[in-house]
Amino acid sequence: MSALLLIILAILIFVVAYLTYGRYLAKTWGLDPTKKTPAHELEDGVDYCPAKTPVLMGHHFSSIAGAGPINGPIQAAFFGWVPCFLWIVIGGIFFGAVQDFGALFVSIRHKGKSLGEVIEDNIGRRTRILFTVFAWLVLLLVIAAFGDIVANSFIGVSHGGSASNGSVATASLLFIPLAIGFGFMVYRKNAPMLVASIIGVALLAVCVAIGLVCPLNLSKNFWLLFVFVYIIIASVTPVWILLQPRDYLSSFLLYFMMGAAVIGIIGATIVNPASTTFSTPAFTGFAVGGNYLFPTLFITIACGAISGFHSLIASGTTSKQLDNEKDALLVGYGSMLIECVLAVISLIAIGTLSADGSQAAVKEALGLEAISPTIIFGTAISNFFATIGFGETAVAATKTIIMLAVSCFCLTSLDTGTRLGRFMFQELFAGTNAGKKLKLDNMYVATVITAIFGFILCLAGYTKVWPLFGAANQLVAVPAFLALAAYLKKIGKNNKMLYIPIVFMAIATITSLIMSFKKNMVAILGGGLDGTAMFTDVLQNVIIVPLVVLAVILIIDGSKVLFGKKQA
Repeated sequence: MSALLLIILAILIFVVAYLTYGRYLAKTWGLDPTKKTPAHELEDGVDYCPAKTPVLMGHHFSSIAGAGPINGPIQAAFFGWVPCFLWIVIGGIFFGAVQDFGALFVSIRHKGKSLGEVIEDNIGRRTRILFTVFAWLVLLLVIAAFGDIVANSFIGVSHGGSASNGSVATASLLFIPLAIGFGFMVYRKNAPMLVASIIGVALLAVCVAIGLVCPLNLSKNFWLLFVFVYIIIASVTPVWILLQPRDYLSSFLLYFMMGAAVIGIIGATIVNPASTTFSTPAFTGFAVGGNYLFPTLFITIACGAISGFHSLIASGTTSKQLDNEKDALLVGYGSMLIECVLAVISLIAIGTLSADGSQAAVKEALGLEAISPTIIFGTAISNFFATIGFGETAVAATKTIIMLAVSCFCLTSLDTGTRLGRFMFQELFAGTNAGKKLKLDNMYVATVITAIFGFILCLAGYTKVWPLFGAANQLVAVPAFLALAAYLKKIGKNNKMLYIPIVFMAIATITSLIMSFKKNMVAILGGGLDGTAMFTDVLQNVIIVPLVVLAVILIIDGSKVLFGKKQA
């Protein structure tokens, strides 16, 4: 299969989907550009702040992207490129984009409230409390993992890192004051967006250039401390100062990365078609190496098809910044489809490097000591440019820019996740602080508590429970769909397009959790595990049980509202 044909086909499909199914949803749900959005109605200059459409698009896209659309397709490619491609396309159009758009829509119709409060209004208080606690814990895991990822991407040469890591660290630090300056000029000095964007992108390129020349050389411990102090400050800072402008400018890195990848694929195909032809088989079977196609594929490829985390962002930060309801289609549905394109590019990356779709094959072929999806992605794209005839310097720069882009999006998802955790913690304890000195719904208290618990989890070894994140993340999509479906029923709108996503995601997540529980029990009862492995398996099973119970409660409560006479 030609990579060029695959990417062209994917882009055409997603454009048609946006113009047809996306617009159908907007019309069916009753998107109304005359309605006043929460960003205007409740504007407070901190969280509720109207954003220009390109800026909000950049924030939302950067926040939902992270490393997910790169990691998922590469990790699932051992099933073959056909099932991966089909899930990215079908899942993205009918599941992921619908969830993101729907979560944004239902939130703005509830004064920009987070998903938990929307669930209370449309399903019930018990469901809301259970969901909010669960979602906050999932966000802690995100904060711990992404904090570790960002710190690792900044480690200097003398501390076990690489020169490119140091370059990424330098560019990322310079990026912070650049974003603050951009926000000040656009939102306080009313600088024209086009002019500010051109200057901002040019200065972003300067930051990258300085990073390449002057890499920092600091330890992981330093960067861990820096990252967690940074997210505490960033999550309480008014969105127009840092979050909006930084995410907007960083989105150009992702656009550049995706554009460069497409140009590389086209150029390499012209010069040497064999260099962009899939070596990965189309399909390798329903069970590969003990992993079953269902549910593994649908849990592994998350951000590139559907990710529950997206609904938290859409209903958390994005809904509080939407300037006009008409923008919800582009920001919610459109951003997800662009992310799906990135997932297809990631699939092409592993498909052109590996004979069987495994990361181990790439590691062996390239003679590397360590391998990761980011390295695979960067290697494949830089190989395309090497095939075209670019020199070693350009190829090396391409790898560094890709690493910078991934690091930026992990940092974006990290502080967005912290802000979301703060929202949920505040909502959970709202109205419970009468007469108390320590007010748990205070945004500073909620932020510090959220960040500290994330930091502790990072140091304590979040990797012990990280294997459960995929199912937990996808489980978030179920109440997101249920809340939207219940609201649409309440206002008399068609919600039947949500039934299949609800059922499918519920079955996939519960099946995945049960299979993990069974696997762990077999290992525990079989003996032969050392103390650490035994503790890890037991801990995971202790977590799996309440997750399954939670899923069942959510489904029962939601079903009573959707198909019974119960009213929230």
